[in-house]
Amino acid sequence: MIKLDLYQIIGFFGMIFVVVAYLFLQMNKLKNDDYAFLYMNLIGSILLIISLFKHLNLGSMIIEIFWLIITIYGFKQRLNKDKIQK
Repeated sequence: MIKLDLYQIIGFFGMIFVVVAYLFLQMNKLKNDDYAFLYMNLIGSILLIISLFKHLNLGSMIIEIFWLIITIYGFKQRLNKDKIQK
C-alpha cells in the first residue's frame, strides 16, 4: 500500500487542477483566457509548489514557478482585456 504524506496529497490535488485545466482547454470547454482556466492553473501551481517545499525536485520547482508567473501574466492580460471591453 502506498503511504502519502500531507505534502504529497497537496501535490496530487495540484496536479489534478493543472491536468484538468489542460484537458478542458484541449476539449474546447475552456479558452486560454477564461478565468476558470487561469484559476485552475493558479491553484494547481501553488499546490504543487507547496508540495515541493517538502519533497524538493529543483527542476519541478523551477517549472512550477514559471507556471505561476505565466498564469499571473495571463490574469493581467485578461484584466486588461476586460477593461478595454467596458
